[in-house]
Amino acid sequence: MAKRDYYEILGINRDASDEDIKKAYRRLAMKHHPDRNPDNPKSEEQFKEAKEAYEILSDAQKRAAYDQYGHAGVDPQAGMGGGAGGFADAFSDIFGDIFGGGGQRGGRSNVYRGADLRYNLEVTLEDAARGTETRIRIPTMAECETCSGSGAKKGSEPKTCPTCGGHGQVRMQQGFFSIQQTCPKCHGTGRYIPDPCGTCHGSGRIKQHKTLSVKIPSGIDEGDRIRLSGEGEPGVNGGPPGDLYVQIHLKAHAVFQRDHDDLHCEMPLSFATAALGGEIEIPTLDGVAKLKVPAETQTGKVFRLRGKGIKGVRSACLGELLCVVVLETPVSLTDRQKELLQEFEEISKGNAQRHSPRAQSWLDRVRDFFGS
Repeated sequence: MAKRDYYEILGINRDASDEDIKKAYRRLAMKHHPDRNPDNPKSEEQFKEAKEAYEILSDAQKRAAYDQYGHAGVDPQAGMGGGAGGFADAFSDIFGDIFGGGGQRGGRSNVYRGADLRYNLEVTLEDAARGTETRIRIPTMAECETCSGSGAKKGSEPKTCPTCGGHGQVRMQQGFFSIQQTCPKCHGTGRYIPDPCGTCHGSGRIKQHKTLSVKIPSGIDEGDRIRLSGEGEPGVNGGPPGDLYVQIHLKAHAVFQRDHDDLHCEMPLSFATAALGGEIEIPTLDGVAKLKVPAETQTGKVFRLRGKGIKGVRSACLGELLCVVVLETPVSLTDRQKELLQEFEEISKGNAQRHSPRAQSWLDRVRDFFGS
């Protein structure tokens, strides 16, 4: 007889979420479980169908294969372990949150990879552009030398957990459910420490600091991360250590602002230089560069210096330096300077259209606006 569609069995749509799949299976499992329906072959068959459908659709890879190829894309026996053990394993995924489960199954010790760590590192714009090497000091957990990592006081040793018999798992009976969960006494290790070490208090690890060398590649930018493999927290019960991620933050610069590979800066310009033109010196990361300013330069004008920016980590060429002209109004004027400026203003008023075209155009628009 042809198999029924797994989505049809659970009564869900093909775009159902993982949570919808779990809820549908929970509902059917409780309804058709053999303990609730003794001597009812139909309910037993429906329970097996629901279990098979859940084990396929709750696995992302198996679900993708089933969606593409149907029953031919998945092994019809995958995950169909019979007996009480198979039932308990399947239900621990769903009901573990109710009964405090969530540990590993099968009586194995809980071996965990260490957590990844993050270190925020501030670097100057110059160091980010050219690259450098620095040293950082980070807190870490190291093996306790007093007990050699066992967690037990010198002269004693950990003992087999009496609650789980060294399996790290205990079986809980909740009505007709038989569920395995992590042993609450030994936390899945299968052992407990009756006489803990006074240095590490039974954890087998102590907090220390270590110094690491970090190579900063040239062109690194704000928010970039450098991964130091295996320099995170140590693993648990022999698990591999995590990684350390060094997060880069650029210090504020006195002159430049960075935008990816380009640099921006403001270039104050005197009234006389802007009007008459001239040559000025501007700073770059490589030293001082000369820039010719044409006569009649207006405020807001942007000068681009190609190749004076930064070559990013993933860039093929240097960026640009963009200098924005900011016209500086003179301050602390002497009487003679004021006299000359007033004379200049009077002369300019005689032909405003020629000497101040932008101002004259703006005044004309204002007059039009008010209907003058």
